Amino acid sequence: MQMSNNWNLIGHEWAVTALARDIHTGRLRHAYLIAGPAGVGKRTLATAFVQALLCKQVNAPCGECRACKLVAHGGHPDVIGVAPAVSGKIIKTEKIVIDRIRELIKTLSLKPVEADRRIALITNFETANEEAANAFLKTLEEPPGNAILILTTDQPEALLPTIVSRCEPINLRPLPTAVIQNALIERWSVPAERAELLAHLASGRLGWAVNAAGDGEVLERREGRLNELRNLLSASRAARFAYADTLARDRDVLRETLELWLGWWRDVLLIASDANTQPINIDQIDSLRRAAQKTGLNTAAKAVEAIQRTLAMLTRNANARLALEVLLLDLPKL
Repeated sequence: MQMSNNWNLIGHEWAVTALARDIHTGRLRHAYLIAGPAGVGKRTLATAFVQALLCKQVNAPCGECRACKLVAHGGHPDVIGVAPAVSGKIIKTEKIVIDRIRELIKTLSLKPVEADRRIALITNFETANEEAANAFLKTLEEPPGNAILILTTDQPEALLPTIVSRCEPINLRPLPTAVIQNALIERWSVPAERAELLAHLASGRLGWAVNAAGDGEVLERREGRLNELRNLLSASRAARFAYADTLARDRDVLRETLELWLGWWRDVLLIASDANTQPINIDQIDSLRRAAQKTGLNTAAKAVEAIQRTLAMLTRNANARLALEVLLLDLPKL
């Protein structure tokens, strides 16, 4: 299993090396922005970074001292966490509001309790509303004392450019499938066949794979959504519109569904183009091949483009039902 340095992390070695170097040389930036796909390991890396900053061991968190344990459990008095509210099996993200940012700013200005500095850990900063983002920008421009601000985001493009420019960027890339598969087997004791499937479906996101391994409903939901897609491809226009009306009522479920569809159609496109790349949905090979034979390269490519366009529209808060209706009209009839 590929471990990152001695931070007890899997993958992202370059990021660990860069952050450890900043600690070792004393050239810490006042703000870091850790970006990457949901589940790729941003929060895990950020937590390890905070531990490394506060641990008495040089450059790396020991995991056993009081500071490391308090950070791991979210109880260190000098680490201020800010995160959007979540609920349910599917994350439903609420906004980070200005009152929470004002509270953060006030706390950062106070003298540390145990450490020699205060640290702010703000996750999913893309959920901050305009007022909160502007208030935080002022803190970035004039950081209090030697406080360190650590932000994570799934969507760096959604942040104010002025915020991004004032942070040291740490852009995490998806991990190799083999790394995730081995980690699931060796660290989380996932059966080999299930680990292989989850590693492919994870698209480089170890956090997603670990959560899916512990949630039996993930693969069940996926199977249901893919069955719905296959049924829709042979359904009438009226049936497609009725489905759109139901699915569009929950934007989080809609986005999850479209991302599953996008992965499926990308696999169809891979097979139609005779690409020498293994599909993500390795348990769906037969249906993928049938779809590739019926659609061909151009139609599969258009389906991928249509789903990508719809996801982009949803990011811009377009009308979900209308966007989905247009998509379902664009998808081929098989």
